[in-house]
Amino acid sequence: MSERLVPVISLRDFDKRKEEITKQLINAAEYVGFFTLIDHGITVDEIEAQFAISRQFFDLPADVKAKTPHDTKSNNGWEYKAQLRPSTGTYDQKESLWLQRNSSSPWPSDEDVPGFHDQTSNFMTKCAGISDQVLSCFANALGFPPTYFATANDPSKSDCLTQLRLIHYPPSENAAGTWRAGSHTDIGCLTLLFQRDGEDGLEICPGRETHSSFASGDVFTPVPAETGPIVVNIGDMLMAWSDDRLKSNFHRVRAKDDGTSPSRYSIAYFNQARRDFVLQGPLKKYPPMTVGEWFAQSVARNFGKQVSVGAS
Repeated sequence: MSERLVPVISLRDFDKRKEEITKQLINAAEYVGFFTLIDHGITVDEIEAQFAISRQFFDLPADVKAKTPHDTKSNNGWEYKAQLRPSTGTYDQKESLWLQRNSSSPWPSDEDVPGFHDQTSNFMTKCAGISDQVLSCFANALGFPPTYFATANDPSKSDCLTQLRLIHYPPSENAAGTWRAGSHTDIGCLTLLFQRDGEDGLEICPGRETHSSFASGDVFTPVPAETGPIVVNIGDMLMAWSDDRLKSNFHRVRAKDDGTSPSRYSIAYFNQARRDFVLQGPLKKYPPMTVGEWFAQSVARNFGKQVSVGAS
C-alpha cells in the first residue's frame, strides 16, 4: 500500500477563478484521474441529511425495499449483493438503490421513507450543478464549446442516463483484505462520490502507470472517508471523449486488515450522458458512436449479462 497525492481543488468563487480552477482540474484529470472537491456549495448538513434518508431506506425490511425492484434493463431500483465483479469473480458485498430522474422505474414512496422524493431530487439537482462546473472546465480545455458537456449530460432531457446510487456495505467480520467492491473503472463520464467520516475502505489506483488487468498488482492508495469533500473520478466515457487525454483509473472498496468492517454508506452521482448524444473526441481518435451504443458495448465487455455499472 502506498500513499499518493489526490489533489484537493476548491470551487470557491468559481466564476472569478475559472481559469485557475480549469488548470487544476486538467492537471488532476490528466495525471491522476481522481481529485477531491471542496467549497462546492453542498453543506455538510445537506450531505448528512441525504445519508440519513439513505439509511432510512436501507433499514427497511427486505420486502419493503423490494417494492422498488431492480430492473436489469434500466439498471434502476434496489439490488442486494447482485453485482458480479470480473476482477474478483465474486459478488460485491453491498446493497444499493439506483435512481434516475426520467425513468419509469419507481422510487421509494414517501409513505415508506418520508420526504424521500423531494429531498433526493434536490440533492441530485445540486450534484448536477457541480458537475456542470467541472465539465465546463474540461470542455474549454478540450476545445469544445463551454456548455458542450453540460448539454450532453443534461438530466432534464428524457434520454439522459445519469443516475444517483445510494450504497450500503453491511458490517463484515472475518473478512480481512477481502473486496467489499472489486477493482473497476466507471463506465460513464464523471462520478461524484460522497463518503462519511470514519467509514473508510475506498482505495484508488491513480496515475498513468496503471497497466495490468483490473490494476491487479498495481499500487492502490487508501482515501480516508470524510463528510463534506467530494471524491471525483474520470469515467471511461470521458477518457474516450477526450481522446485518452483524461485518465479513467481503477478503484475498489476493501475490508479492514483486522477482518472487521463497520457499515459503510456512500452516495455516487454518475454523469452518464444522453443516450442519443454522439460521442467523439476533438481529435477523432475513435469512431463516433452514440452514448447508448457506448454503454451497450461497455456493459457487454465489463459485465457480460450483468448490467449494473458504477462505483464505490
